[in-house]
Amino acid sequence: MNLLELYTDYLLSAFSYTTATGLSAMTGGAVSHDKITRFLSENALDSPKLWRLVKPLVRELEDENEASGVLIIDDTIEEKPYTDESELVCWHYDHSKGRSVKGINLLSTLYRVGEVSIPVAFELVKKTEWVFNEKKEKWQRKSPRTKNELYRQMLRACAKNRIEFRYVLNDVWYASSENIRYVKEDLGKEFIMPVKINRKVALSLERKKRGEYEQVGTLELQPNTTRRVYVEQVPFALLLVKQVFKNEDGSEGVLYLVSSDLTLDYDGLTTIYKRRWKVEEYHKSLKSNASLSKSPTKTIRTQSNHVFASIYAFVKLERMKLAMKLNHFALRSRMYLKAVQAAFAELQSLRLLPGVEPIVRA
Repeated sequence: MNLLELYTDYLLSAFSYTTATGLSAMTGGAVSHDKITRFLSENALDSPKLWRLVKPLVRELEDENEASGVLIIDDTIEEKPYTDESELVCWHYDHSKGRSVKGINLLSTLYRVGEVSIPVAFELVKKTEWVFNEKKEKWQRKSPRTKNELYRQMLRACAKNRIEFRYVLNDVWYASSENIRYVKEDLGKEFIMPVKINRKVALSLERKKRGEYEQVGTLELQPNTTRRVYVEQVPFALLLVKQVFKNEDGSEGVLYLVSSDLTLDYDGLTTIYKRRWKVEEYHKSLKSNASLSKSPTKTIRTQSNHVFASIYAFVKLERMKLAMKLNHFALRSRMYLKAVQAAFAELQSLRLLPGVEPIVRA
């Protein structure tokens, strides 16, 4: 029996905590609790293993979509406030909340092609080193590799695996000059990414040579137009656009996007970048539909392997989405309805047992 297939099916069908005992019970004892525990404990399930599993699907999608794919890189934190701290479950700064939270920090590379999103690489931030924070006067955990280094490592793996894509999309936290140069110069690919308002740019090559830089947020940029600029510490020209949008609370937001593809117009650039938001759907589905947050595993190996299984369970949902023409939440709702109907039918049969009398009120 393929335990990875069994375990990931369990993650997709469970609506509460996922445990070895629960999976064993679901199989009627056909698979023992110890066998499931050994599966999660023995072999490391890592990014190369994920690629071997998803490679056939990626190749199929590439053939159907003629290399129209993009790579989207982002990270998320699965909070685990009550789990013992370790090099994996530790404190990470959450930019969306503006504070540090305790949990697992997952970086993913999502291959978006057509209407399908496939995770093709991932890394877990492990803070194996200790450093003394003089400002806070305390020791803190630190990863030997920065998230920007992990960003380039995942892209390097995607290039080695010959994934066909044209653009790399990411948020502002990965818009370092080194990452910009790596995508364009080392990989020979294009990118679209936001930059901070204090990022320094020159409005011409001559001004760049003279060191005459201005902060992006101070520029007078016309709406719905592109402007060619030279970012500090980047040797080639980029396109810059100012995108104004409405937040959910009705407030106005501004995003400054840069792209290495000088052939794009405003609409083309912003339309391509919209595809980045699919990574947010991926993170949400991992947590809500693939049981990422529902494992009480205790060791670094079992926790890491559970994350891997959740990612692979997401891939299964994408396959089902293609076949059923339903999104992940609709698929889970369908499974939940079937589960409730089965429970209701079982209840009706139990009520027919001798001695189980219905409560009748006058």
